[in-house]
Amino acid sequence: MIDKLVVKLLTLKMWLSDDHGQDVMEYAMLTGLIAIGILVMIGLFTGALTAFATNIAKCLDFDAGTVCIGGI
Repeated sequence: MIDKLVVKLLTLKMWLSDDHGQDVMEYAMLTGLIAIGILVMIGLFTGALTAFATNIAKCLDFDAGTVCIGGI
């Protein structure tokens, strides 16, 4: 009877100390952190990115009268 109890306690100890899946959780947290960082950067640079895209669109309209910023 004591042997069974010891075996069960050792099994419980091994089960509690098992770190299976820990690396998956770490990668998930890292991915979430990177995603939040990208969203913050997009939020900070939205105005500049919009102006950049607008200027490119103006230069690509193939109108002879269009003057591109930067002499492009």
